Amino acid sequence: MPTTPKGWAIHLTKLVCAVQHAHRLPRFPIDVEAIARDYSRQVFPNAPVTMVEGLNLSKGIEGMLMPNPQGTGEWGIIYNQTIKSKGRRNFTLAHELGHYLLHRHAHPVGLQCTNRNMADWSAGRNVIEAEANTFASYLLMPLDDFRAQIKGRIIDIDVMTELADRYAVSLTAAILKWLTITDKRAMIVVGKEGFNDWAWSCEPLIKSGIYCAARQSVIELPSASLAALEVDMDTGRYGRRHPAGVWLGSEPVHEMTVFSPSNEMTISLLLYPDRAPSRWEMAQLDEEPTLDAFDKFMDGQAG
Repeated sequence: MPTTPKGWAIHLTKLVCAVQHAHRLPRFPIDVEAIARDYSRQVFPNAPVTMVEGLNLSKGIEGMLMPNPQGTGEWGIIYNQTIKSKGRRNFTLAHELGHYLLHRHAHPVGLQCTNRNMADWSAGRNVIEAEANTFASYLLMPLDDFRAQIKGRIIDIDVMTELADRYAVSLTAAILKWLTITDKRAMIVVGKEGFNDWAWSCEPLIKSGIYCAARQSVIELPSASLAALEVDMDTGRYGRRHPAGVWLGSEPVHEMTVFSPSNEMTISLLLYPDRAPSRWEMAQLDEEPTLDAFDKFMDGQAG
């Protein structure tokens, strides 16, 4: 049996592809419920997944891995029934399936996952949530197909929306997947009620020292940002190039934003210049202009 999130996802992908090819079924989107029920019944007959559905969970809980309270050994993978987005539900189920395959032995009473857990793609913050997200992303958005879909294309909100539809995942999941593999300098910022709810920077951007510590403090969205201005849908999708100082860092930033009125959420994709400024260039930006002798003399005369 596989032992890593990617290993499990690749293992299941091979089995799914064989079934799809035999029955001439489309490759995407992946039917998580069918995989969970059929695979677990065949491979783990003493601990199968027998419940895959939405339940009325507490506010803020996105999904959960739940053992049968009767002690039968059966398991359930659950999403919060208040979630209206099919993509969010699908990714949540894949995330909980990842917990079932990777973590159920260490967590026999199950796991509850928040919406922020779905954004924990960095093992440095939460190992098991990052592993569940990695598994879900590789199962639903296999790397070979994902790279093929974005090859040679300029990344924008429309491309990310197209990918979210193709794989039946949320827009944030599609953006996060791209951020894990891109060599561009980019960040996703999710805002709620005018504040930064959470953010995630790709590795090239982190290496240049730009990342958001929103989890440690409450930070307002920049007043000049599209997210804070609540611009119309087209303006948000196509975006705006901001001068340095609007978003993090001392560089201009291209911001594209999607608004979700139903839960007062904004999703901003921030694209920084491909090349980070050198230390010399940063020093030039930070350096205050100095007055030469003539300037001082003229200032003195003017006084």
